Amino acid sequence: MLKKTPLGQVLGLGSAKAGTEHWWRQRVTAIAGIPLVVFLIGYLLMHRGASRAEIVASMHNPMVAILMGLTILNLVWHMRLGLQVVIEDYVRTGHTKYALMLLNTFFAWVMALAGVYAILKMSFGL
Repeated sequence: MLKKTPLGQVLGLGSAKAGTEHWWRQRVTAIAGIPLVVFLIGYLLMHRGASRAEIVASMHNPMVAILMGLTILNLVWHMRLGLQVVIEDYVRTGHTKYALMLLNTFFAWVMALAGVYAILKMSFGL
């Protein structure tokens, strides 16, 4: 027996009004992550044993820098979405849940900014 209103059934919205959208975002970031992680693994294998100067020189290629940036942003976003589901499902206390959600978002932003900064620093010497 469904416990949704007729409008909720048509729109596909759950009690939080964003469940379907969140589910799709997780799937899209997972699918987008496949070629990006394949690129990252290939890059790491190709540069195994390379010196720091060789790594920095390879990051001067705009395509490598863009793909690295996209990989970092996609993986951090996917991580944030996944951890959000864990927090929503398993943390019962309202204040704790709210604090963990803020910490999750803050941590994701810090990781994304640190990764993009590292890429910019290696690519452009900023």
